[in-house]
Amino acid sequence: MSIGSRLKTLRKEKNLTQKTVAEALDISKPVLSQYESDQRTPSVDRLISLARFYQASLDYICENVDIKDGKIYYPNKD
Repeated sequence: MSIGSRLKTLRKEKNLTQKTVAEALDISKPVLSQYESDQRTPSVDRLISLARFYQASLDYICENVDIKDGKIYYPNKD
């Protein structure tokens, strides 16, 4: 799943419109749309804002882990 796909999924899970998110983050709706469609990559500062807004980890948004809180879970070795 791409960064854009994750951002779109996070937005939809919270039942928010692009307009609502764009206004909350003080960006334009077309820019948010470009992020979600992978036509544009958010800056690090913008990624941090998005992660805080969606209460998701940067690792999740940037495709490093598949768990939204970003914690890495290790199987019990016993």
